[in-house]
Amino acid sequence: MSAATPNGVTPYYFVPAPSAHPAMAALGLFFVILGAGQWVNGADWGKYSLLLGLVIWLRTLFVWFKDAIHESETGLYSKRIDTSYRWSMSWFIFSEVMFFAAFFGALYWARAHALPMLGNLEHQLLWPDFKAIWPSAGGGATAAPGGTVEPFSTMGPWPIPTLNTAILLTSGLTLTIAHHALIAGQRAKTISWMWITVLLGVVFLCFQGYEYYHAYHELNLKLTSGIFGSTFFMLTGFHGFHVFVGMLMLLFITLRLQKGHFSAERHFGFEGAAWYWHFVDVVWLGLYFLVYWL
Repeated sequence: MSAATPNGVTPYYFVPAPSAHPAMAALGLFFVILGAGQWVNGADWGKYSLLLGLVIWLRTLFVWFKDAIHESETGLYSKRIDTSYRWSMSWFIFSEVMFFAAFFGALYWARAHALPMLGNLEHQLLWPDFKAIWPSAGGGATAAPGGTVEPFSTMGPWPIPTLNTAILLTSGLTLTIAHHALIAGQRAKTISWMWITVLLGVVFLCFQGYEYYHAYHELNLKLTSGIFGSTFFMLTGFHGFHVFVGMLMLLFITLRLQKGHFSAERHFGFEGAAWYWHFVDVVWLGLYFLVYWL
């Protein structure tokens, strides 16, 4: 056990002492799910349960991460722990790949299978006014032969999606520069380029927020706008959430760099956040092409 490891000596494999963190995180998530479920079903007290759960969960994560950082900085993590973290982050990113693969699969199925099927001769007998075209530019075009979907305009690739593509690609470059500076022992340069990367992530989110405002108020493009609206907001919304999480990861890594954490030889916390950010970049490229151009 870790308690038997002498001070200043890296254990063969670090085993943390018993902790309440997993139980507290589960308790917080319980109140989050309970509150969200009740709130959307009309129970006013649900929002208070949701808020309580978020407070418990976020506080637990803060303390848990603080403990993990302390363990790392005091030399308790050996090469074996480093390997364990690398495998864990790799599998986590793989799970995220499958997460987005499901949504891209839904988009593909709707366009390549469901839409042509609904437009065939057999279904024309049921919906004679239905036209199997993509995207559905208005009520009765592809998703609502009964007029249940309001007319809307689609979101094109210019200018905001293209600007956001340039921003994310640039942020990947600045992050790579920061990584090489860290390996070279240039901490001040690393911190400067990391702050630029974080700022680019914030700018991306601001542009996406404006894009959503434009979609709702000027294009009448909403989550209820047929299969096009649901797949558009499902893909771009979840990607935006991942950008937000990645930006927070890079922000905390930058703050740790300013406190003197990480070295040229030991900096997997930095690398793990960088892996995640590059994954977010790659997903956006696929999304930009398949959602905005096609």
